[in-house]
Amino acid sequence: MSDLLRAPAEIKYAEELDWLESIDDSPKPFSWRLSPKMVRLFVLGSERADGLDREVSQKWFGDRSFVERSIVTLASDRGLLLIGDPGTGKSWLAELLSAAISRNSTQVVQGTAGTTEDHIKYSWNVSMVIAKGQSRESMIPSPIMTAMETGTIGRFEELTRSTSDVQDALISILSEKYISVPELDSAGGENIVFAKPGFSVIATANSRDRGVNDLSSALKRRFNFVRIPVVTNKNSEAEIVRFRTEELLRRHSIELDVPPTLLDVLLQSFADLRASAAAAGSDEEKLESALSTAEQIGVLEDAVLHSDFFGERTLTARALAASLVGTLARREPEDLAILNKYLHGVVEPRGKEEGGSWPEFLEGGRDAIAKLS
Repeated sequence: MSDLLRAPAEIKYAEELDWLESIDDSPKPFSWRLSPKMVRLFVLGSERADGLDREVSQKWFGDRSFVERSIVTLASDRGLLLIGDPGTGKSWLAELLSAAISRNSTQVVQGTAGTTEDHIKYSWNVSMVIAKGQSRESMIPSPIMTAMETGTIGRFEELTRSTSDVQDALISILSEKYISVPELDSAGGENIVFAKPGFSVIATANSRDRGVNDLSSALKRRFNFVRIPVVTNKNSEAEIVRFRTEELLRRHSIELDVPPTLLDVLLQSFADLRASAAAAGSDEEKLESALSTAEQIGVLEDAVLHSDFFGERTLTARALAASLVGTLARREPEDLAILNKYLHGVVEPRGKEEGGSWPEFLEGGRDAIAKLS
């Protein structure tokens, strides 16, 4: 695993999954590697009441009911659609569920304007077709077709960014549970690929993409929707940011102190900016950023790496502020004006009243804005 830039969940947590599988004596649907209860435990982590011999770490932070509904859906005939704002952990939850159920989270189709039916069905190895003709051996199955053949989970990222033709092809797969291959001989059923029990699809959709390629009512009926809200609970968000930061430090072998006071400054800054965006009268008065937890992690990651590479090997409020401005200022001059207003209208008075890290955070933010202006 050490030589992979980013190991998929089934590799990253392979030892833990092996252990859970070894102690799992509950009934398992179809070809599932873990029972529903163990899948939930893998995703949400163990509690003392579970009575396990070892602790299982929490990997996704969110409402327990979202995970349970997702698991129940995957045991049914319907697909699972995780929908929410950017950075709410939809893709991470889909990866964890696939890893726990199928021990394979890499059967993924990425939805874009350029995604075609071939990406969710099959294509052909041209050189083999020329040499030997069209056959099962010369066919290149899509990740979805592979999931069908193996009775595992296939994933479709950003479903609403794909065109209606692709979405219509997915309707057929979810309804009929087979893919026809008209190029092959029908003798012996070679021209049909049937799904095995355990096959399902987890799709994700960005709620901000509404109107790009809206799902048809027919496709919606093939999915159970699980809406993942933005994390607003400060304690939960702090846990997520702390968890991802510890992963970052381990991955880079960095020994750098992240003071809890600076984590509080980061959390409070995002809470302030979200409140400002909610009160804004128009899009021009809002940052282009979604101000998601993922972006918050990105701000901290940038500040940590910069401090380790070019700083004093300790995280400072000045470095954190510079990272926040650099990450969130995407439009110029609109976003810079919004951030400048926030620094002078909120951070400056707070620094005078509370002191702590806020005055240094204010100076770091001002310097970063001046350099970008």
